[in-house]
Amino acid sequence: MIERVAYLSMHTCPLRQPGTGDAGGLNVYVDELARTMAGRGVEVDVYTRRSGPEQADHIDVTDRYRVHHIQAGPSKPVPVSGLTRRIGLYSEGVLSHIRSGPPPDILHSHYWVSGWAGVLLKESLGVPLANSFHTLGRVKDISRRSDEAPSSPTRTMTEEEVIARSDCVIASTPYEFDDLLDHYGASPERLCTSPPGIDHEIFKPGDKTSARDWLGLPAGPLILFAGRIQALKGLDVAISALAHMDVVAQLVIVGGPSGTAGQAEVDHLLALAAGLGVGDRVHMIAPQPHGQLARFYQAADALVMPSRSETFGLVAAEAQACGLPVVASRIGGIPFVVEDGRSGILVGVGDEPAFAAALDHLLSDAETHAAMSEGALNKSVEFSWKGTADRLLELYDGISGQGDGWQ
Repeated sequence: MIERVAYLSMHTCPLRQPGTGDAGGLNVYVDELARTMAGRGVEVDVYTRRSGPEQADHIDVTDRYRVHHIQAGPSKPVPVSGLTRRIGLYSEGVLSHIRSGPPPDILHSHYWVSGWAGVLLKESLGVPLANSFHTLGRVKDISRRSDEAPSSPTRTMTEEEVIARSDCVIASTPYEFDDLLDHYGASPERLCTSPPGIDHEIFKPGDKTSARDWLGLPAGPLILFAGRIQALKGLDVAISALAHMDVVAQLVIVGGPSGTAGQAEVDHLLALAAGLGVGDRVHMIAPQPHGQLARFYQAADALVMPSRSETFGLVAAEAQACGLPVVASRIGGIPFVVEDGRSGILVGVGDEPAFAAALDHLLSDAETHAAMSEGALNKSVEFSWKGTADRLLELYDGISGQGDGWQ
C-alpha cells in the first residue's frame, strides 16, 4: 500500500470556502479526500498556489494532512487564464519542497492547470501521475450560454496532453469516462471511474422548522440553489422558472460571484428577477462554510440545479443525503447522481417551462415529495468518502506497481 501522496491543486486552495471565487466542489473533493486518506494512515501533502500574503507556507490541517502554499508570482488572486504563465514557477516550488523530504509514491493532480504541472513533476521525479479534471473544456463548450467565451485552445490542448501523459485519468462518473473517449480520444485502458463521496455525519436529515428558524429563512415553499454564481450554473433558468410557476415559492441562492464575469452575472440575475416581478422572492446569501450547507438543505423543499455543464454535481449528492429532492438539468454526470423519478426530476438544459412544471409538481404534491425525499436518502448511500478512498487506494497501488492492478 502506498504511504505518501502529493495532491496538486494549483488554482484553488482546498481550505477555501466553497462558493467563493473559484472555490467549489473541487475544493471539497480535495479536502475531504485528503482527510480520509490521512485517516487511513497515508501521509498527504496538498500543494496550491499562494493567493494572499496572509497564507502561511505550511498548514497542518490534521495529523498526516498538510497544505503547502507555493509562491508562484504575486501573492494575489489570479484568473485561471492567467495561471499558465505561473505553472513553471509553481512546479519548481513543489519540486523543491518534495526534494527536501521523503518523496511521494504518487502524484494526483486536479484540474487542467494542475495536470500540466503534474506532467512536469512526473518527468522530474519519476513518480506516477493520476489526474482528475473535474470539468472538461470541450464538454463545457457544448452547452455554454451564447454570451460565454469558449474554452481557450491552450486549455483543450493541455487537456489532451495531460490525458496522453498521465498514468491514469480518473473520471467521476461513467458519463465523464465516455466524454474522455468521445471528445479527447483517450485510451480506455488509461481511464478509471471513481465518484466523490459525502460526509454522512454532516449531511443528514434534520427538522425543517428548526433549520428555518435557525437560519432566519421565510416560511412557505422554498427552493434552494447552492454554488458559485456564473453563467455555467444556469441561475437565469431558475429565476425564469420561478416566475412561471403556479406555486408561489421563494428562491434562496447560497453562493458568490465566480470568475472575471461573476459580478456581472449577479447584476444580470438581479435585473432579470426584478424584470420578471420576482425580485422580492429571490434571496442571495453569502457563501457559507461547507458543513453549514446541511442546515440549508434541511430547511429547503427542493434543490434546483439548472447547470449547463456538470461533471458530477456534489451539491445534489449532499442535498439528497439530507432527504432533499433535486430538480436538475439532464446533463453531464447529474443522471448518475440524481435518479430521475426516484430522487428528483431531470429536465432538458435551459428548458425553463420544464423546470417550472417539475418544481410545481414536486412542491404541490405531498405524496410525490415524500416519495422522492425517501428516494433521495436511498440514493445518497451510494456515495461515501470511504468508498472513494478504497477505489483510489486500489488505483494508486496499481499504477505505482505496489498492487495487483486497478482495472
